[in-house]
Amino acid sequence: MSLPVIAIVGRPNVGKSTLVNRIVGRREAIVEEQPGVTRDRKELETDWRGRRFLIVDTGGWMAAGDGLDAKVSEQAERAIKGADVVLFVTDATVGVTEEDDRVATVLRRAKRPVVVVVNKVDSEHRETDAWDFARLGLGEPMAVSAVHGRQVGDLLDAVFERLPPPAPEELPPDDTLKVPSIAVVGRPNVGKSTLFNRLIGDDRSVVHDQPGTTRDSIDTVVETPDGPICFIDTAGMRRKSKIVEGTEYYSLVRALQTVDRADAAMLVIDASEGVTHQDQRLAERIDVAGSPVLIVLNKYDLLGADARAEISEQVADRLAFLGYAPVLKISALTGKGVQRLLPAIQEAIEAYHRRVPTRELNEVVQAAQAQQPAPGARVLYATQGATDPPTFTLFTNRALPAPYLRYLERRIREHFGFGPTPLKLRVRSRTG
Repeated sequence: MSLPVIAIVGRPNVGKSTLVNRIVGRREAIVEEQPGVTRDRKELETDWRGRRFLIVDTGGWMAAGDGLDAKVSEQAERAIKGADVVLFVTDATVGVTEEDDRVATVLRRAKRPVVVVVNKVDSEHRETDAWDFARLGLGEPMAVSAVHGRQVGDLLDAVFERLPPPAPEELPPDDTLKVPSIAVVGRPNVGKSTLFNRLIGDDRSVVHDQPGTTRDSIDTVVETPDGPICFIDTAGMRRKSKIVEGTEYYSLVRALQTVDRADAAMLVIDASEGVTHQDQRLAERIDVAGSPVLIVLNKYDLLGADARAEISEQVADRLAFLGYAPVLKISALTGKGVQRLLPAIQEAIEAYHRRVPTRELNEVVQAAQAQQPAPGARVLYATQGATDPPTFTLFTNRALPAPYLRYLERRIREHFGFGPTPLKLRVRSRTG
């Protein structure tokens, strides 16, 4: 489905992310006083006057920047090229700056419909300040206050008038066509954004050697031979004791929220560094979320024979509680082994939503008991009560010991081919 795209651009710290949150009606973009918080392009779907469209939040434009700043500015330029309307956000309290002039020059060359948004006009007494921005040569500026919501509705009306005519495929949302989402998670600087860009076939996330480059969760829907999949790039997760700034804390919160709502997760580990204690903690957190998980050993091509054997032993030992998860060895930078990810993801998603026949389930449980009876207990009947993840209720004459439950889980998993999907077993016994 193709929706109109509204790109929000401007130099750092003019209130772009605050305006995004105001338009979508919730705190989606991370907002901090310091400049440079937003770095990647973040797309959010919203609507106005019955018309749905995508809002694209971008990082602060630094035309004279280099290194990471240049990459962030490049993301903003890519957003402009793909936009139907551009909101050029400026700051009324500062006035027109040299950087604003440079952004305006780029926008004039792009030949896209532009609305100059003069932010931080908190009262009518400051509205005259907005007229200074008319000299940018991009039309009549609109004065708003993103923090207070002042005249944001008028701004959206102006955007609405500039949108292209609705396309036939702009249909009302259909809950039955939910796109599965895959969270790409891991410690900082293990190659998550490189892998994310490789999977979606576009330099969507900013990739840089500096750890912690990704600050927010970035999602993109990709068409695959088996249907669309939404990949979500997340910020690198560190221990809370290592988090020293508010921005990083909110990045961690967003990443954890992404894991909780995703249909599956790819835990990216730097194979050249081995399985660290923090990798273990992240794996535990993903396991608690109850979603399928794929263990992705990135930079595997950098390892020699001895190092490859050692990393395999570490995964088997330190991530033993994820014994059901497949281990995929790849190089996100070169693309080697990445082609195996999509089939593994599809298998995980299918199993996550799978429901098995009750009769066959009971046959499996009875065969398992016949081969290895539980000490002093017996499963009388079994049924699948839910999916996402598959959840089974076992009716027994008395409580089952934990090792025997793990045995039954393994038998059920192997028979029905649940693969990387976690299973939940609940016991209802006559003795309570």
